[in-house]
Amino acid sequence: MGEAAQYFSKDFDWEDLRTRVENDPFLRHHLLPFEPSDRSPSVSAEADSDAWKRFHLRHSSGKFFKERRYLLKEFPELVSCKKCSKLLEVGCGNGSTALPILRGNENIVVYACDCSTETLDRAKEILNCTGIASVNDRFHPFCCDFSISKFPTLLACNSCRENTLKLQPSCTTPGSQATDSFALAESGCCIGGFDFLTLIFTLSAVPLQRMPASIRECFMVLKPGGLLFFRDYGLYDMTMLRFRPDQRVGFREYVRLDGTRSYFFCLNTLRDLFVTAGFIELELEYCCVRSSNRRNGKSMERVWVHGKFQKPVS
Repeated sequence: MGEAAQYFSKDFDWEDLRTRVENDPFLRHHLLPFEPSDRSPSVSAEADSDAWKRFHLRHSSGKFFKERRYLLKEFPELVSCKKCSKLLEVGCGNGSTALPILRGNENIVVYACDCSTETLDRAKEILNCTGIASVNDRFHPFCCDFSISKFPTLLACNSCRENTLKLQPSCTTPGSQATDSFALAESGCCIGGFDFLTLIFTLSAVPLQRMPASIRECFMVLKPGGLLFFRDYGLYDMTMLRFRPDQRVGFREYVRLDGTRSYFFCLNTLRDLFVTAGFIELELEYCCVRSSNRRNGKSMERVWVHGKFQKPVS
């Protein structure tokens, strides 16, 4: 068990929740095979991206997303990494993941992508107001939807994608370059790939059929030996159980009223996705938390999946 074990509630585990869901007639529709009908919502890649852009515009306030400080405990490598380590955050939103990482380790440089330029601008504003040391030299946002396109070759060129990356880091950083424009001096053509990559509540927004290509793209821009850190919605999380039958767009896939999509992962599905892409599984487990709403006294049962995967050294 990794650091994620501290989030488990002693009186609540995933198997107990699964049994209760299976025996509840009002929740049984979540377990049935998905049979699309003429009334089933059809969602295109462009509609997915547009829905998330609208979502971030509505929730542009820094108050909506809380700083994810727990990541430094869950993934201690982010604290202990060597100088000039590079991290790619996929789906950065307003910076709630980048902020604690940059604050917690002055040795790390964060490149962050999102499908919304407005969201990236907001992330820069929030981070610039924090007083983090050298934040302009250590936070480099760029626009990219990894579910429908490859990462820019300036992150890892074609030769680097063929595992020719060196394990030794370079301290060259884009410095004063503007957003979407990086200095390409480290390997002669690109920045040389990443030591770390984070997928924090990002993959669930990608349609299942596009996940294999998206994960493979993450694999390609990591250095040999690089680590991918994962946290996302787990099967039977309370948000899944709140969806109506008409909001299903696939097995364990749902679309919210605002058009944003969410998939809920079981461990076997994630294992197959990442191992098939070439990763080595280091950690993979459910994080089950039961908390109470003080105002209404209702209990909330959350299920997340914690994962750590490595690109083979050779």
